[in-house]
Amino acid sequence: MDVIVHRIRLRDGVDPAAFERWVRETDYASCPLLPSVLSFTVQRVTDDSSTQFDYFEVISVRSRAEFRRDMEGDTFQGLAAEFEKLATVVDELVGERVEPGYPAA
Repeated sequence: MDVIVHRIRLRDGVDPAAFERWVRETDYASCPLLPSVLSFTVQRVTDDSSTQFDYFEVISVRSRAEFRRDMEGDTFQGLAAEFEKLATVVDELVGERVEPGYPAA
């Protein structure tokens, strides 16, 4: 499993509440249409107002190759077009999870 982290900055004039509504109603709702995505969450940055980003998203995928295939499809392309109106990815980190990790009981 691969994990992708995007640091996200809102475009000038975009209301955070509108972005978060789009995340909840559109972005999250589209995840089942992307077979490579195992989990996806968006986090609001709350601890430091001097950061260069407002949010970060964590995407767990079966593999980057499968995710790249999903990115070529209409569902992802539509999401990307809507996202670009609201925000921009300022940084991307990609890694492979050191298994097994810690799941809470």
